[in-house]
Amino acid sequence: MLDCIFNQRTISMQRIFLFSFLLVIACKNKETEYVRAENAFDAGREFIDGTLKGDFKKAAFYMLPDSSNLVFLNLLEKDFRLKDKEARQQFRTASINIQQVEDLDSVTSIIHYNNSYDKIKQAVKVVKQNNFWLVDYKYSYQNKN
Repeated sequence: MLDCIFNQRTISMQRIFLFSFLLVIACKNKETEYVRAENAFDAGREFIDGTLKGDFKKAAFYMLPDSSNLVFLNLLEKDFRLKDKEARQQFRTASINIQQVEDLDSVTSIIHYNNSYDKIKQAVKVVKQNNFWLVDYKYSYQNKN
């Protein structure tokens, strides 16, 4: 009888532990998966990669969080979602072609690039703010080529 009670408690404890473990994994904050950029190039590349792949949470992680940038990123996301499935897949598999990196000063860079799918010339501004490299996306809209 004592063995039966002990086994039931063990099974109950195992179930509680398993449930708790799965709950922690399910509730894990997605932002912790992204690594802070160590330089302007990495921040720009990760932001561009996120936008091409339709991972706008990733793009937002590498973006300066101001209202203008958020508006422009939301517009880009809506445009991406309106594309047909084939076009979205083409963007997801496209390569990033960096044309030039302009270091304006020690805390500001402009990355000129295109992608292998649509080949449209684009640029993003990357700034170092509070020791983090982040894309100032509104620059891309203010300085369309």
